[in-house]
Amino acid sequence: MRPVPIRRTDLVTGETTVMDMPCGATLASVCPSCAERKKRLRMTQCREGWHLSEEPILEPDPPNEEQRFLITLRADLEKEHAQAVETGEDTIDIDQLIDEIDAEITRAGMRGKATPEQRTRRVRSTRRRHDAPDLPRRRIDPRTVGRTYASPDGTTFRPSMFVTLTCDSYGKVNPDGTPTDPESYDYQRAARDALHFSKLTDRFVQNLRRVVGYDIQYFASIEPQRRLAPHVHMAIRGAISRAELRQVVAATYHHVWWPPCHQPVYTDQLPIWDEQQDAYVDPKAGAPLPNWDDALDALDADPDTEPVHTVRFGRQVHAEGVLAGSNDASRCLGYLTKYLTKKVDECHEPQTPEQQAHVERLVEALRFEPCSPTCANWLRYGVQPKNPRPDMRPGSCQGKAHRREHLGYGGRRVLVSRKWSGKTLADHKNDRRAWVLALLGIDQPDDDPNRYVWQPIGSDDPAIQPLTRRLLHAVAERARWRQALNQATGQPMPDFSATNPAPPQAA
Repeated sequence: MRPVPIRRTDLVTGETTVMDMPCGATLASVCPSCAERKKRLRMTQCREGWHLSEEPILEPDPPNEEQRFLITLRADLEKEHAQAVETGEDTIDIDQLIDEIDAEITRAGMRGKATPEQRTRRVRSTRRRHDAPDLPRRRIDPRTVGRTYASPDGTTFRPSMFVTLTCDSYGKVNPDGTPTDPESYDYQRAARDALHFSKLTDRFVQNLRRVVGYDIQYFASIEPQRRLAPHVHMAIRGAISRAELRQVVAATYHHVWWPPCHQPVYTDQLPIWDEQQDAYVDPKAGAPLPNWDDALDALDADPDTEPVHTVRFGRQVHAEGVLAGSNDASRCLGYLTKYLTKKVDECHEPQTPEQQAHVERLVEALRFEPCSPTCANWLRYGVQPKNPRPDMRPGSCQGKAHRREHLGYGGRRVLVSRKWSGKTLADHKNDRRAWVLALLGIDQPDDDPNRYVWQPIGSDDPAIQPLTRRLLHAVAERARWRQALNQATGQPMPDFSATNPAPPQAA
């Protein structure tokens, strides 16, 4: 719906071609066709990894010329550094070059050398809360595939799980999700739980792996409930007893070890930026505010410090076993991807004044809550944010979680474990493309990727046709593709949605 014009130049022949590329949007409000394509790709990814019977093979791609060059250059610089140290020469320039090469190595898709900030990690006490039950810990078996079971008639099956976890209660709500008593509804805790929900989900997976004793793999999606609290739908490979799931949920929590932010220190007069001190200072005394590291050091020095917030799951745990190819698998797949093409606030759009007021109260509660160490709201609580800038203003943080369309959740909407299907999204996309080409009897193109130069075209370029003509051309081209697929398969291609049976694996 929003084609992006691109000019492709063949460096061998000099030929130039103007073509339209999909915009690649993931939201239906931006581009419904691209969003639906991305959703189908996620459905394929979930389907292929959910019921694997063999361990996925993870093999790194062979290095390209750029990566080989960077690694060789990095090794040569290490030798020069060692020689300079032996001879007593200055190594500052070599160290700077090594840091620049490490940054390039990371940019090229490899793992560079860890920086001092990455190596330094604050360690907190790992003692469990008194109100959280202890969890059994088993030795982790390096497998990701679940167990196989046999029925009395000799039939074997390998079930997997579909699990839904929710946040705790913040007050009694009506069937439409609005609180029965807005004044007593705990909006601050609801806002903080939404801000840190992604950390809680990570901790749940860690605890679950320790309890079940093997490398649990999952495909999860985050979406809001009608009361606007986030909850997670999770497809888990392998079967887990419901008793163990409830035990892990009850024992899972996440402490937020941040400076105190319950009562604001500055409301009328905010800290001001002092260019000479390169820091924010008190508006009256002129003393610089404690920076982020100093504030955390003060927490470490106080043995009686309590976390500023603790986020936990609610008691409601939904878990069901799912078999590959069953109607339940298709239904659960629909739940997992139902809202992926919508913004968080579009999943349950307010229909009544009470629902609209509920949204406004939550957004207002999120306005001054710190969303990260770099959030400008820390100035309101007498702490300089990490990496401060002169233009910071409390209540105006541009962080994702503060935007109305995210309702406090600033993490990724889709969470996929590394060994889920053994493939990336690009791999799944290439599989679909290869399946279509093989079905049509077309050989895979073996052009050198460095042969072409791709350049975006401005809207005033004379080579661009009117949008209506370009869209009609795209519709006609898609119709030709569909006709070719129908002829190749001998029957109309099905609509691979969540309500239909699973298609061929590569489709």
